Amino acid sequence: MTESTNFNPSFKKSFLAIWPICAGYIPLGLAMGVIGQKAGLSPIEVLCMSLMVFAGSGQFIAVSMIAAGASIPSIIITTFMINLRHLLMSSSLAVYFMGESRKKISVLSYTIVDETFAVNIDKLKKGNWSIDNSIVVNYMAFTAWAVSTYSGAYFGKYIPENSFGLDYALTAMFISLLVFQLKSSIFFITAGFSAIIAVITSIYLPGNSYIMIASVLAATFGIILKKKYQKND
Repeated sequence: MTESTNFNPSFKKSFLAIWPICAGYIPLGLAMGVIGQKAGLSPIEVLCMSLMVFAGSGQFIAVSMIAAGASIPSIIITTFMINLRHLLMSSSLAVYFMGESRKKISVLSYTIVDETFAVNIDKLKKGNWSIDNSIVVNYMAFTAWAVSTYSGAYFGKYIPENSFGLDYALTAMFISLLVFQLKSSIFFITAGFSAIIAVITSIYLPGNSYIMIASVLAATFGIILKKKYQKND
């Protein structure tokens, strides 16, 4: 009885924190599902990708590479490199959950993404936020994304090719992600470096291998640049 009465306020608090993110996932998830369907994936395959990967940018990249006929190893490696930032996010959250059971930490860590990390880390810094709150936040976002991508893939067959600008959804999403990341000169320089490397390597390398090369080199360049700036400061 005590657990039940404690759970309701906890769930409500988590819901109020994450519902705007869930609402934002709906149009993006629908677009992801439609693009996946157009790339030749079935609704179940799109759903399985969302359940196993749960990474918007990684899934968009993977689907675009599938549509372009990229090899499976290159898709896996590229997605892995894109999602490496999850290691940093997990490490940051781990500080707040030192005394928690491995079971709860495992359940939580499976669904850490940029948006849920941002919500949870903000709440944890303010206090009065438990791992249970974080788990509810993560799995509400997880469910919203999975349902949205499946719905997009299921109804995608009824949407004509290139309608509603969905063919441009991937490009638009990454432009918006880039814009929000451009907070200092380091980001501007790294973005420019990445663009130059991507253009040059796309001319000389076959397929989509240039995406992975540009991503790895740009990430390395950005880390070196950041350390240099910090040392000068």
